[in-house]
Amino acid sequence: MSLDLAAEVDEVLSVDADEFQAQAEADAEAVKSLLRDGAFDNHQSIVGLEYEFYAVSDGRWQADESRASSLMRVPRRLLELIGFEKELGLHNAEMTTSPQPLNNHGLRAQESEVLARLTAALATTAAEGMRLVSDGLWTIPPAGETAREYLTDSVAAGGVQIATNMSDAVRYHAMANGPTAPDRFVLDAPHVHLEADTVLPESLITSIQPHYQVAHAADLPRYFNYAVRIAGPLLALAVNSPFFPPDLYDGADPETILADAWDEHRVTVFESVLNSGGREKVRFPRDLDSVEQAVDRVAADETMVPMPVEEGDRFDDRFATLRTKHGTYWRWVRPVFGGATRSSANARIEFRPLPAQPTVRDTVALQAAFAGLMESLPKRQHPVVDLDWETAEENFYAACRDGLESTQRWITNDGSVTTDAERIYTELLDHAADGLEHAGLGADEISHFLDPLYRRVEAEQTPAGWKRAAVRERLDDGASLASAVTGMQREYVQRQSETLFDGTFADWE
Repeated sequence: MSLDLAAEVDEVLSVDADEFQAQAEADAEAVKSLLRDGAFDNHQSIVGLEYEFYAVSDGRWQADESRASSLMRVPRRLLELIGFEKELGLHNAEMTTSPQPLNNHGLRAQESEVLARLTAALATTAAEGMRLVSDGLWTIPPAGETAREYLTDSVAAGGVQIATNMSDAVRYHAMANGPTAPDRFVLDAPHVHLEADTVLPESLITSIQPHYQVAHAADLPRYFNYAVRIAGPLLALAVNSPFFPPDLYDGADPETILADAWDEHRVTVFESVLNSGGREKVRFPRDLDSVEQAVDRVAADETMVPMPVEEGDRFDDRFATLRTKHGTYWRWVRPVFGGATRSSANARIEFRPLPAQPTVRDTVALQAAFAGLMESLPKRQHPVVDLDWETAEENFYAACRDGLESTQRWITNDGSVTTDAERIYTELLDHAADGLEHAGLGADEISHFLDPLYRRVEAEQTPAGWKRAAVRERLDDGASLASAVTGMQREYVQRQSETLFDGTFADWE
């Protein structure tokens, strides 16, 4: 199997990088021509969601109960059975919802689809002694292994380095074997340093990625620039990954590790691993001046893997090389151009800062909030779009470090600058509600979707804050850092199992 995969990687790496780039640039011109023809206009707002999970043992078939909630590899046949897609690690599974119009029925359909498919998936995985977990970063490695071993294990096959625990998607393996790949992929975070031959350390993290399709493609830059400015405040509400697997820490004392931990290390992992070797593949995006500029940025981005491109009969196969290149165009907010047919062709914004959440309602709450803000802020010509880009970037990384306790800067409705958290989040969520009302939702529906976030603001609590408190409590009771983090993680999985479908994170208090 490794030799077969290595041969496929070799085939990918034989693609001429200059020819690939030239075709990507030609595709970019084709997309810009299609934009001028109105091919990506749909005259309504559409929402969608990518939702990632990792698999753990439910502990039923293990004599040692201390191994409950340990990471598990998902058999490929099981992924196919539950209709989920493979992601980077063998432990990962991803659900992609069907795009829906932004209205009450559309958002309810998004929530219902997640509930229906996840319910069926959990029933199937339970038969394997496995549970899918919605979380920002896993901390308990597979039984009998350390996280360091799991993330760095690889074999050389035919001169190609193959990560043992990586999905068999060729492009993932090609990332570590191309002529521009760094010698080592490095994960750097406070008190954590990990080097690997492949990009597998990135599989520590899982996310949710709401999509918002603009009605008129020419307007995408205006929506995009607003999305850049809400990235910090929305991430601060969502943070959910302050801890790493304990065996990855460098031996610093628990108090120091707890004090220096970022609330959202998911960002740390993605940036440090995929920017190894001095790359700038993952970063906070600059503002857009035009929709054509969005296309040109994808074409000009450094090519990581010049993949072979197969011709097909989809509409967006007209620019298949650019689409392939877009797969490694990693920005925390990024534009997307695609569609299987001309009638479904669209220009949309993919919002990537958010980690996976404790419950389905919390996940859909963030999706709805993002969509509502995209509806309200541009239509109201909210002045926050005039916030300096540098300040928006500072807001984003401040949210990564300190979550709701970070100092966010915001321009209010009346044009004044504030750092008052209550004022910022009240205005943010009120505009999300306004956008949902404009999309046709009634007061009860708006409350259903946004109350989980209002309750976080009221309680001044995030999932990351809950994790910190759970570890703090265990440390105060005399537990080691490893026991405290592991105990917290098992409690997280247990509480999620009780509230995933019917509750919210606010019920955990």
